[in-house]
Amino acid sequence: MSETANGQNEMSVYSLSVVVPCRNEAGHISACLDSLLQSSYKKGPMEIIVVDGMSSDGTRDILDKYVSRHPCIRVIGNPGGITPVALNTGIRNASGRLIMIAGAHSSFPENYIPDIVDKMDELNADVAGGKIITAPGASTPVSMAIARILSNSVGVGDSKFRTGASGPMPVDTVPFGIFRSEVFRDAGLYDERLVRNHDIELSKRIKRAGKSIFLVPSVHCTYYARETFRRLADNNFRNGYWNILTLYITGLFSSLSLRHYVPLAFLLSLCAPFFLAFIHPAFNYIPPVLFIVYNMLIFNISYRLKSDKVRFYLLVRGFFVLHFSYGAGSLTGLFRLDKLFLKS
Repeated sequence: MSETANGQNEMSVYSLSVVVPCRNEAGHISACLDSLLQSSYKKGPMEIIVVDGMSSDGTRDILDKYVSRHPCIRVIGNPGGITPVALNTGIRNASGRLIMIAGAHSSFPENYIPDIVDKMDELNADVAGGKIITAPGASTPVSMAIARILSNSVGVGDSKFRTGASGPMPVDTVPFGIFRSEVFRDAGLYDERLVRNHDIELSKRIKRAGKSIFLVPSVHCTYYARETFRRLADNNFRNGYWNILTLYITGLFSSLSLRHYVPLAFLLSLCAPFFLAFIHPAFNYIPPVLFIVYNMLIFNISYRLKSDKVRFYLLVRGFFVLHFSYGAGSLTGLFRLDKLFLKS
């Protein structure tokens, strides 16, 4: 609260810009925009900037209807279709003192924005975001299993924004965070060379600039998981591949967190001993022992996570798909860096 010249208190005004990168999200963009429009945020005016990567599935028609009905929504084109370019375009066109990064594949409860802004003031945070509740992308047993896996620490590591915390805590990154606008001035914008991992890499720079990032687990948004194992594998293969490319491009191991390298380390621990066996045959025993231990862990976790709607064997299969596709992506990146960058 601040005091005016006549002695009356008035609420601090925080204008807010919400940046939504979007490409071919006809199935989800309406839910995202509706949830943002229903926000109970009252501390200042809010604008929504959708940066569309030249969608071809009817998304743009949906956006045009929203623009015609809601003056606070703007749509900007992103011909390249690259997410960090979309984010930077939105940020450069934002007028808010606060800038929120939203996902077109997500929806937000009405208290998401106001509660996080209140916590930012209370914690003196530069960036803050809520917990992700991972929901099935479709009403199928496979999608339900995938959603359960992506909410478990064996599936996503120490991602507190997915697994939760007992209270507000400093973290290395948050999804769908709200940023004070000066953060981008001091730490810079998203690295447009990084098709993926641009969010965690920016968070690392923000932390190195001496600024704070907080998770507010009492507030959550909903993220819709991939619907099939094929899509899960494709997404995580690309994630793993871009982990290695991120390391190469930035030249900093610290551009990512340790959890991003674990699937690669696991896969190498299964493969490398076969070559080391030429030195000593005892190395041949390491891969089967590790694989047995891994299976015991996955079977145990899957048994604990199963329910009437989430089947045990689908959970087991989902963990295998997640871990091995991610590790395979990193392994592919590790041995194809020279070929990739000679082309660019």
